[in-house]
Amino acid sequence: MSGNSLLEVEGLKCGYGRKNHVEIVHGISFSVQIDEFVCIIGANGCGKTTTLKALMGLLPASAGEITVFGRNIAHMTEKERAKHYAYIPQAHTPPFPFVVSDVVIMGRTPYINRLARTTEHDRLVAYRALELLGICDIADKPYTKLSGGQQQLVLIARALTQQSDILIMDEPTASLDFGNQQLVLSRMRMLSKMGKAVVMVTHDPDHALFCADRVIVMDEGRVIKDGTSDDCITTEMLHHIYHTNARVVDVEVEPGRVERVCVPLL
Repeated sequence: MSGNSLLEVEGLKCGYGRKNHVEIVHGISFSVQIDEFVCIIGANGCGKTTTLKALMGLLPASAGEITVFGRNIAHMTEKERAKHYAYIPQAHTPPFPFVVSDVVIMGRTPYINRLARTTEHDRLVAYRALELLGICDIADKPYTKLSGGQQQLVLIARALTQQSDILIMDEPTASLDFGNQQLVLSRMRMLSKMGKAVVMVTHDPDHALFCADRVIVMDEGRVIKDGTSDDCITTEMLHHIYHTNARVVDVEVEPGRVERVCVPLL
């Protein structure tokens, strides 16, 4: 394991069911470094979300191992894992109309005893997360009254308040409009350069082109490509995993600046 390595996955096999176990992920291996944004892409049912569940210890491995800083997560308690992983879902609706500051401070749960109250330090950590994401002005607003983009930023702030090493996201922009997608992804890209790692599952290859340092391509429960976005997001690869007619092309978006984009064809 390299000195900068944070997460290591070696020969991971996992699936669902005890008596009639169905294996979904078939012996995959990859690593994630500190300050790295990794996107996992692939068609529906290829094992992306199952892999995320295994990474966080929510689904046991039937073979192989997952380590964080060299320690097998299977030997960690839930509270220990919560100090390494923070999860940012697609959307979240709390059972009560909590204000934003209350939602964010929930990220301190792994550090607080059940009978203990939050401390000044906990509140300071939460405030700094709000400040970093530029949403201090909505701290006292009901979370349920916010736009989808604002809600996702609040969930990211909650994850930051958890002070974990790895931010895990499963299609975090699926329900957002184009502008809010770019807002959320740009914030996550920023955070991945601040001593954390980001692992994101996405169906949209343009998202990987926009924010990923590395792309892991999955197909039928296996990793078939692991490399830069330019290496992995190609016309041939899109046709292979999505069975669609699309082209990956370079576009000059302004003088001297070329970006790679995916263009669907009829």
